[in-house]
Amino acid sequence: MPAALTIGDFSRATQLSVKTLRHYHRVGLLAPADIDVSNGYRRYTTDQIQTAQVIRRFRDLDMPLDQIHAVLETPDLGRRNELISAHLASLEQNLARAQSAVASLRDLLDGSSSVAPVSHRRVGETTAAAVSAVISIGDLVPWYLGALGELHATLDARGVRPSGPTGGTFAGELFADERGQATVFVPTATEIPRLGRVEPVVVPAAELAVIVHPGSLAEVDTAYGALAAYVANHALAVDGPIREYYLVGRQDTPDESAWRTEVGWPIFSTGKG
Repeated sequence: MPAALTIGDFSRATQLSVKTLRHYHRVGLLAPADIDVSNGYRRYTTDQIQTAQVIRRFRDLDMPLDQIHAVLETPDLGRRNELISAHLASLEQNLARAQSAVASLRDLLDGSSSVAPVSHRRVGETTAAAVSAVISIGDLVPWYLGALGELHATLDARGVRPSGPTGGTFAGELFADERGQATVFVPTATEIPRLGRVEPVVVPAAELAVIVHPGSLAEVDTAYGALAAYVANHALAVDGPIREYYLVGRQDTPDESAWRTEVGWPIFSTGKG
């Protein structure tokens, strides 16, 4: 029979604070082996030390408590490894994003950030399938990913091929007031019937100052900044949503370094650019 430890001794043995152990007990992650009904004292066994160490390692890797609980409670070894692998993959993605952000910040601080050239172009009226909504800026990324997936899945199910690059329009209020209209669209040769959130739209013609941003959309703000500065100095800005065209995007490759996003700022063209 394994020896029993007071919560204080178990805390020293596992280097988990008494407060943490009590919290793990409350949430059902690591319950003591015995609780004295007369005084409420918790006692653990030496067999539980390894479990506590495993929990600590997972917490060092920022695994949420509910995921740790799922790993510990899963008897199937294959499923357990799948859960752990999924979390490690998420950590690797976060690390890659952090490294990219660090590199971008160093470029900004060093003044070595390269700025793509800005040009002018006119886009014609375009028939498209679209998903639109008024959203909060904090919901932009999950909404965008969901809308993009639904759009392409709907068109694939109907055998409709895009007639141009996927795009998006974003109202100024979305950035200024943190809530506004967002639309993601896929050009189509003919109008499609409405299905769920996907509806037919006509994207209006526009004169745009455009810049192509290479790489992850996490750093597209640098393109926005360069474009805004250019328009302020060289063009006549007009009211209208910012446009993005995903020339090479997540629908083409998971390699974010290969992505190319054209950002368009509505202008009144004077023939100079």
